Amino acid sequence: MNEVILRYGGLDDVEAVLRFWLESAENTDRHDDAAKVTALVERDPEALIVAEIGGRVVGTLIAGWDGWRASLYRLAVDPAERRKGIGSQLIRAAEERFRKYGAFRVDAMVLNDNALAHHAWTAAGYTMQTDCARWVRRLT
Repeated sequence: MNEVILRYGGLDDVEAVLRFWLESAENTDRHDDAAKVTALVERDPEALIVAEIGGRVVGTLIAGWDGWRASLYRLAVDPAERRKGIGSQLIRAAEERFRKYGAFRVDAMVLNDNALAHHAWTAAGYTMQTDCARWVRRLT
């Protein structure tokens, strides 16, 4: 296996990341578009962590820090590269980022029906929080 390189995603990565999510991420109905990913990278240049092998995107994780909470979104690994530790590497990189800011807890957004992801998060030491639920409202 070639070496996995972790780095922060930049503006040059936006289109490749969007294509990658369509191919490798669960629940791709989130209305992702280049403007939103660009805004993320411009607002926080360390928020999008990209894993690549030989210059090819094989994993992503958004590590959002708002000064109060540390949140993880969009953990995705190329199906052909799964079970090789790439997701774990991305999670550890995000946690290290959060430690620099003094975060004491990290939460991860994981789809209830994504059992494959549940295994990855459990292996990384995360547990499902059962004492509260996320409340959402769609903005039109």
